[in-house]
Amino acid sequence: MQFRDFLDIIFKRWKILLASVVLVLGATIWYTLQIPPVYQASARVFLAVTEPGYAITRQDMNTYTELLSSPVVRDPLREELGLPEGSPIDVTGSLSDETNMLTITARSDDPQLAADIANAAGPELAAVGGKFSPLLASMDQDVESVTIAAAGVPGAPISPNMTNNVLLGLMGGLALGLGLVLLRHFLDTKVRGEVDVRVLSPRPILGSLRRIREPERNPVVVESQPHSIAAEEFRRLRTNLQFVDITTGGRHSFAITSAMPGEGKTLTAVNLARAMADSGARVLLVDGDLRHPSVANTMGLEGSVGLTTILLGRAALDDVAQQWGETSLYVLPAGEIPPNPSELLGSTAMEVLFDEFTRLYDFVLVDSPPVIPVVDPVVIEKLVGGLLMVVCVNRTRKRDLAHALRSLKTVDVEVAGFALNMVPGGEGYGKYGPYYAYGEKKGSKKAAAAPVVAPAAPAPLPAGPSSSAAHQRRNGPLRRRRSGPAPAAGPAWVEEAAASDVPPTTAAGELPARQPAGQRLFPPVRDS
Repeated sequence: MQFRDFLDIIFKRWKILLASVVLVLGATIWYTLQIPPVYQASARVFLAVTEPGYAITRQDMNTYTELLSSPVVRDPLREELGLPEGSPIDVTGSLSDETNMLTITARSDDPQLAADIANAAGPELAAVGGKFSPLLASMDQDVESVTIAAAGVPGAPISPNMTNNVLLGLMGGLALGLGLVLLRHFLDTKVRGEVDVRVLSPRPILGSLRRIREPERNPVVVESQPHSIAAEEFRRLRTNLQFVDITTGGRHSFAITSAMPGEGKTLTAVNLARAMADSGARVLLVDGDLRHPSVANTMGLEGSVGLTTILLGRAALDDVAQQWGETSLYVLPAGEIPPNPSELLGSTAMEVLFDEFTRLYDFVLVDSPPVIPVVDPVVIEKLVGGLLMVVCVNRTRKRDLAHALRSLKTVDVEVAGFALNMVPGGEGYGKYGPYYAYGEKKGSKKAAAAPVVAPAAPAPLPAGPSSSAAHQRRNGPLRRRRSGPAPAAGPAWVEEAAASDVPPTTAAGELPARQPAGQRLFPPVRDS
């Protein structure tokens, strides 16, 4: 883990750190205020013998220092100061280096009492000092205390020290907070951001995508809300992916997958394909999830014919690739669900077909199944230039992502990069949101851009039984669902499509004049 990752972890869980600091600091301040204040006063005295010719030895001075804290001195002090019997007296002494100078220090919760004790302790010590010196006691000599510096009344307590305690509380709160943040990070089972992905893989994070509002009604946000933050994030992903394409040998094809279902790979593939088409490139979006296809349903296209139809030799690419409006984006649905998806995707026919994809289109994107449940992504990866892994923030489990990466690495497959999906608004590139709306006036109700679709008016069907099959092959893929899921169809390899599969027509034998976005107008242009 790099230092930058450590800072990212702290930044993402700054509330835990702040709460720890506030809690510990508050408790420290409260405890400090509960401690009674202690005042300290000091007096300096000189001890000497009253009669000339006698001196107090260094050994005697050490004895007098010890006597200060004994009842021999404290009891007389209580009587002189009028203190109750047994009341505590905190008085100590310290000697200077080479003289008989004694510093007497007294502490009390009363500043005046502390000064009185320090000033009275010297004479009381001198009164009993002669009795504890063998030489002076034998000569009946008394000790005299001369005050050199009297103790003054202290103006501030020496304890508790609020400043020191606050600093200690602050450091303790930071240490506790950092510990909780790291513990929370390592015990968290979900991917919360870029840090979690970088820990599992050195591959780059190519984009951070925020949640799309109402994806059921507004799946292609790049088109419906071109000036939104979400649309700009898909354009950024497109740009970064194009740089990665250079390192993959320029095959111009990518599979979009995820570790588990429900992480937003299909919405990412749809909007990324639309963003690539905006750059002027001819793009083919292939629904390669032959188990649970969802591209056609997401984009509101007819999905009963598609990739499997081509692989079974029942249609050509020109017939089933549906153009999205008047853009350069073409969509190839999955078609009918086969009983053997992996074998179909790994077939020689699929390799030949994919070569045709890359020959006819500038970029090919494949919406692949998730990695963990099935082996299909590994099969698809052998066809494309790179694998884009979609990771859903706050949903993808770390162990699932690690399992998916290990599974791919086992078969020598490495992802080209990651796309973080459903990133919270204040993270990733979304924090620059105010700049994305540059050029739009506040309060304007500008209509969202939508693909322009020309009304289809096919010629009336000629009479005869063979004309129905011809119409089916040519116009069947153009049939669109008006609402709800696609009508169920039997497997194509069991029986041929029934005549009832002919698109609904008007009384004149024509399709309705108004058609939803996504209608294929003409087949993709082939290279000459």
